Amino acid sequence: MHVPRVEELDEQALLARARGGDRGAFAVLVREHQRDIYTLAVRLTEDYDQAADVTQEAFIRAWNGLPGFRGDSSFGTWMYRITVNTAWTWRRRRRKHQTVDLDALDGVPPELQYRDDLDEALELRHRLRSALNELPVGLRTVVVLRDVYGLSHQEIADHLGISTGAAKVRLHRGHRRLQRQLEDGD
Repeated sequence: MHVPRVEELDEQALLARARGGDRGAFAVLVREHQRDIYTLAVRLTEDYDQAADVTQEAFIRAWNGLPGFRGDSSFGTWMYRITVNTAWTWRRRRRKHQTVDLDALDGVPPELQYRDDLDEALELRHRLRSALNELPVGLRTVVVLRDVYGLSHQEIADHLGISTGAAKVRLHRGHRRLQRQLEDGD
């Protein structure tokens, strides 16, 4: 009789084993979702090091919260929600201890400063990032989940625990504010 290895189990079986305290099953879930969770954390924090911390904290929260996970959504959807909440907590803490990255003030290396296309692209990227960062976290999260990850309104609603209508309204408001901020910068 073939006894399946942990790596061969489907997500529901892995979740069942992880809820029972099987760290190996949870490790497989982490490996399967780590890249997506880290990418989301980078988008929400705009900082690779902090995104790594948010990712780690989100998985710790998930491990501690597994007994309460009912399975109404997929593990990935649940992890998105935990990651968003963890990133929001990080952003609140960061506002209290705001610092300036002196290395970021140097800008583009001198050998690239004369390329017009690159300059325009970097300027647009900077303007978009600044405008996105000025959005309230709730609007920013919806815009990132829709425009970067391509999630549907229903998927966004599921991830954030809001209604589909609320997801649509937040997305519309976020897009409208981004547009105004970008127009004001012209």
